[in-house]
Amino acid sequence: MQIFFSPEVITPQFQVLNVVDSKNKAVGNVAFLFDEKKLFVFGILEEEGVGADFKDLVTPYVKGLAKAKPDVEIFSCLYIGCKKIKLNDEEEEEK
Repeated sequence: MQIFFSPEVITPQFQVLNVVDSKNKAVGNVAFLFDEKKLFVFGILEEEGVGADFKDLVTPYVKGLAKAKPDVEIFSCLYIGCKKIKLNDEEEEEK
């Protein structure tokens, strides 16, 4: 099953995106909140079977947003089902 972002609300301060499958059924959501020097990423995916696709969809999106402010610090809290995931290996090494 392929998944895609479907914008719900986009403003200069935040974005809320639904995660939908190819039948346009919502299977999760992601919120991006912007501050001067911080980017907060919160998201949950209900369908565990597409967890790798979720991570592959979110990671380049966050990297693209970070390019707008190269010195931005990224904080993320992402879940697939009830399991927390990390966006990159560096984050896993810190904990």
